[in-house]
Amino acid sequence: SDYPYVSFSLEGEQREQNDNLNSLANNYILSLIVVYLLLAIPFRSYIQPFIVMSAIPFGIIGAVAGHILFGMNFSILSMIGIVALSGVVVNDSLVLVDFINRYKKEGKTIYEAALESGQARFRPILLTSITTFVGLTPLLLEKSLQAQFLIPMAISLGFGVLFSTFITLILIPNTVLIVDKTKTKFLRKFS
Repeated sequence: SDYPYVSFSLEGEQREQNDNLNSLANNYILSLIVVYLLLAIPFRSYIQPFIVMSAIPFGIIGAVAGHILFGMNFSILSMIGIVALSGVVVNDSLVLVDFINRYKKEGKTIYEAALESGQARFRPILLTSITTFVGLTPLLLEKSLQAQFLIPMAISLGFGVLFSTFITLILIPNTVLIVDKTKTKFLRKFS
């Protein structure tokens, strides 16, 4: 406060890393918006894309847990792994919501469709997630110096997929039921 004309700034590698993180964050937000729009078009709904994307935070929690388990700090590659993880998590959720929509069109109740989705899609979703994690395991266990910089990305992707899979199988059908019940109550109230 005695010298208001004096300022400081980070330069060199630290400045470049901050610029990269800002760019990654901006592009990640843009990609989430594009994913939302791409989901809204075929679903013809503004709410269902949010349901599909609601599993993304749980994938991020899994990525953080994986870093804690391995005792690693977050890096730019960890964040890139989270971006890739978001796509995989959206894919799992998309499979469930699409299955529910198809069953509902066949005349089933929303409850039957949600219940059946978890049972019918359990094995394919679980197998994809486990094979993704197992495929990343050699990289996670690699000790060579050349592979060390890729391990944070593999941790983010592997543990995020593993954790979000179980949450997705429970969260998505229940969220569909909650949204449907809320929509029904809302329509009754205003009709």
